[in-house]
Amino acid sequence: MRQLPEADRDAIRIAQDPSFTRWLAQITATGGCAHPVHLSGSTTTRDTTTGEILRHYDTRTEPGERLLVRCRNRRSTVCAPCSRLHAGDTFHLIRAGLLGGKSVPAIVRDRPRLFITLTAPSFGPVHGAGDRCRPRREGGDCGHGRPLGCGTVHDATDPLVGQPLCADCYDYPAHVLWHAHAGKLWDRFVIGVRRQLASAVDLTQSRFSSHARLSFARIAEYQKRAAVHIHAVVRLDGPAGPNDEPPAWGTAARLADAVHASARRVLVRTPYSPAIGELALRWGAQVDARSLRADALGPDADAVAAYVAKYVTKGASETGAGTDHRLTNWDDIDAAPVSDHTRNLMRTCWHLGGLPEYEPLRLRAWAHTLGYRGHILTKSRAYSTTYAALRADRAEYIGFDTATDRATDAHWRYVGSGHTQGAALIAAGIATDLNTNRKIAREELAPRRRGLGGTST
Repeated sequence: MRQLPEADRDAIRIAQDPSFTRWLAQITATGGCAHPVHLSGSTTTRDTTTGEILRHYDTRTEPGERLLVRCRNRRSTVCAPCSRLHAGDTFHLIRAGLLGGKSVPAIVRDRPRLFITLTAPSFGPVHGAGDRCRPRREGGDCGHGRPLGCGTVHDATDPLVGQPLCADCYDYPAHVLWHAHAGKLWDRFVIGVRRQLASAVDLTQSRFSSHARLSFARIAEYQKRAAVHIHAVVRLDGPAGPNDEPPAWGTAARLADAVHASARRVLVRTPYSPAIGELALRWGAQVDARSLRADALGPDADAVAAYVAKYVTKGASETGAGTDHRLTNWDDIDAAPVSDHTRNLMRTCWHLGGLPEYEPLRLRAWAHTLGYRGHILTKSRAYSTTYAALRADRAEYIGFDTATDRATDAHWRYVGSGHTQGAALIAAGIATDLNTNRKIAREELAPRRRGLGGTST
């Protein structure tokens, strides 16, 4: 035993515990969660009519007197089992807004729907993949003595791709402040789309909501240059939402025109700073709007939902978007396993975050995401279902009591999180087995779905 690694010795100790079977059941119920939350407490379910106690549960009967629940972290680099569950929920959330289902009527598939992409502007030339990077016939150097061009053909995996040709010329403050205001840029873009649609049919903006409703789901994706760009599904409904037909003038072409016009006009100004001045922030010149009508050419609705679901679970280390954990001091930036370009963005966040004029932006708190704030995916209220509703449906499916004539009195407290080394080893094995079983089941179901004309997901 002494010659075994500590993780193996701990796993053997856990397996020899009399309560191992129940502990294993808890780990399996979490899907092999890599960082479960430990709770202590009890729940009592009563019949609201008679007051009779129907069920009582207390963690004092559990191993270690605690219950393990999923951490629900969306990042695959933090917890692969929970990220897979989050990806599945995201897929259904996006798909329901495109094709119906999950309380959304199927008629939404015939509505004007677009898959749009909004990019960040340029903050300085960076290396690119594909053809010759940045050929310059006349050559020349920048003011810092570095070449203005690059004639190399970079592979997509080349670490130089996305890095500035000259870090001293690159506008790091503008990059960070653009990230910090990306949410405001999006809000004004949506307002602008409504305004453009109303103007196109001689409506005042205040009356737009009585004729049509704009619904969307958007995701933020980091490019190789560590700049966010936005993918969004945009749908036009009648004023009452998904159940209401849009007006006759509400076409995909008119919606696309409004998207392009709004993206060109949106402007957000940063607070004035003696160090930086006042910046005028806009969307980048590259704007894409593709129709998602079911009977036309363009991206498939399932493909769009799968793309969003796949991206939303990526960790920061997979996208070059900083780190998965917050930075607490300057030394954390130096120790972060990131590229020099990303480290410079983090340092810029830390520096600007110390200036009083930028204090409301909380740049130091968001230095790990390079100044970008907020959830990776957001949606309008009427677009589709919610994550909470999807979790409730799953709980009901596995047998959780959702009867309306019952009340539950719950008392819980947090007592810890994570695994010991041996427990982590066992949980990882369970997660692998469950994922393998899921893949086998999917492969067996695929021929049946194709025979029914469906799509394997």
